[in-house]
Amino acid sequence: MNRRLAPSFFAMMVGIAWLCPAGIGIAAAAEIKCMCAGALKPGFATLVPDFERTSGHKVTFVYDTVGALTDRIRKGEDTDVAIVAGAQIDSLQQEGKIISGSRHDVAKVGIGAYVRKGTAKPDLSSIDSLRRTLLAAKSIGYADPAGGAATGVYFASLLNRLGIAAEMKSKSSLYRDFASDGPVYTDVANGKVEMGFLPISEIIAAGNVVEYAGPLPPVAQSYVLYSAGIATSSKQPEQAKAFVEFVTSATARASLKDLGYDLP
Repeated sequence: MNRRLAPSFFAMMVGIAWLCPAGIGIAAAAEIKCMCAGALKPGFATLVPDFERTSGHKVTFVYDTVGALTDRIRKGEDTDVAIVAGAQIDSLQQEGKIISGSRHDVAKVGIGAYVRKGTAKPDLSSIDSLRRTLLAAKSIGYADPAGGAATGVYFASLLNRLGIAAEMKSKSSLYRDFASDGPVYTDVANGKVEMGFLPISEIIAAGNVVEYAGPLPPVAQSYVLYSAGIATSSKQPEQAKAFVEFVTSATARASLKDLGYDLP
């Protein structure tokens, strides 16, 4: 190298190193693992690409029921962020699985009914009409409570509350797979099951397969509040925090509301 150029070259390299520390640029990109309740999948499919584009991070989701995810975290499965029901986040904080004080509420979701496209919508206007609708139905479908789905647990308890659990048992189909092209929807779409009950956000996302019939009546409605927390096992808590702040921002919440979610 020309000796006269060496000092200026060295100074330039020092300047580049100073302007580009390890925390900036390609080195800053992270893959964030998020264990997330399935009810938020439709909303995050719309939101998360914006986060990935603006942050440079990649988010990998593990979707399952609240009960299943909580159990997996308790058993030591590593993640960066957990988004489950608020009560579960609180429990996991107390157990040392979620960083204390990292809880942020994301959205809440109610339960609705769906039917085959083109068929009459059931009367869900009151608790009495809901009871009559269920008894008159040839078949219904909802999330299997044994699978840990919060809506399934609640809906089973609602049938007991209405005093019709025994009558509905033989004509109820229970599901654990909530894919938009799975049997939980196709069974209704092809007439095998007359009507189904799931989180409203998931029904709206499956609008090309089935038709949303409306929410449960207010007196029978139950909302699940989904909250995010940063896992104590996370090796990248700052990136995890950035993701949580994004999905709980005013802009994200406005988008979620448009997709059928309610705000905390």
